[in-house]
Amino acid sequence: MRRPCSHRRRACIGKTTLAKSIAASLGCTFRRIQFTPDLLPSDVTGINYFNQKSQEWEFRTGPVFSQILLADEINRATPRTQSALLRRCRNAR
Repeated sequence: MRRPCSHRRRACIGKTTLAKSIAASLGCTFRRIQFTPDLLPSDVTGINYFNQKSQEWEFRTGPVFSQILLADEINRATPRTQSALLRRCRNAR
């Protein structure tokens, strides 16, 4: 079961260390996203690209496909990038 957990407005309390420790103890994958104004939706969700060696389209997953995700400073991202993250979280349910 996936459930979001929020720890807002707290700097330097070890959120990343805590999330990494929880992921390691549960045997889950962990990723962290530092949201910036220049972050694109494809940086969050992943991208389809053409592999010239194999002559096939491949999907490179973004950090939202991890089991535990730490999204830092979401409010700095563009609305389009925020929407991509929230849409993926909604579809995962």
